[in-house]
Amino acid sequence: VQLQASGGGLVQAGGSLRLSCAASRRIFGNNGMAWFRQAPGKEREFVAGINYRGASTTYGDSVKGRFTIARDRAKDMVYLQMSSLNPADAAIYYCAASRTPYMSRDYSDYLYWGQGTQVTVSS
Repeated sequence: VQLQASGGGLVQAGGSLRLSCAASRRIFGNNGMAWFRQAPGKEREFVAGINYRGASTTYGDSVKGRFTIARDRAKDMVYLQMSSLNPADAAIYYCAASRTPYMSRDYSDYLYWGQGTQVTVSS
């Protein structure tokens, strides 16, 4: 397994969750990383991305100001801190490693995908 996402669960609206993604060193060191999500019946949506050094981040418009992506290069981990969650945030969240050192909003630019972790938000 090269990407392993965890941390999903059930949370009340307004609550917080932190997702984690463990990556193998081979694909973590020089790759941009991102989180995407997909709700039933909807297309996969870009949530947040971070470049290989962690110096640059970008967010989807629907999560800007509420979610924070970070990476720990020493631990080969990527995190997504989510706050002020609402039912529209409910989805399966996937971590992904880019083909390049940089992040992209296009899921086709990502070569490796984790198995996904479910986030459910109750109103």
